[in-house]
Amino acid sequence: MNSKIKAKIYIVHLGCPKNQVDAEIMLGKLQKDSFELVSDYRQAEIVIINTCGFIDARKI
Repeated sequence: MNSKIKAKIYIVHLGCPKNQVDAEIMLGKLQKDSFELVSDYRQAEIVIINTCGFIDARKI
């Protein structure tokens, strides 16, 4: 693992509960790989929008 911060990342998930679990798994892997997670998209260098639309209409 690289201890140097790689980039600031913000993630939002739009979809079903499975989609939220997938987003949380992705966040854990990004943190392990030294990405910094931020709580405001305006602070981020990378914004990930995790969506799902194949099961039902999106739920927020």
